[in-house]
Amino acid sequence: MSQAGDKGFAGREFERFITEDLGAHLIRPDRKDEKPRFGNFGGIRQWIESVFDTLKGQLTLEQHGGRALAGVYARVAARLFALAAGIWHNWHIDAPRKRSLIAYDH
Repeated sequence: MSQAGDKGFAGREFERFITEDLGAHLIRPDRKDEKPRFGNFGGIRQWIESVFDTLKGQLTLEQHGGRALAGVYARVAARLFALAAGIWHNWHIDAPRKRSLIAYDH
């Protein structure tokens, strides 16, 4: 399993904990004071922030309305499914903007 993180997630002890104790591989932007290993993740980070913004804003996931954990899961899953269905439909009709849900917003 790989996980991306900020430059602050550094240090031999922290990297050992992630790798050995958690069984993951953490990739992060290179720091100025170390030999280059991972590179720059500016584009990936921007893409991730865009996805989070869509989930929180357009799908109103912060206002899910679920009272129990199972209800939260169901409501979030339903909204993600609706998003996926809208994007699939845009691809199916060859819409110019595949990720746009403006046509379905009311």
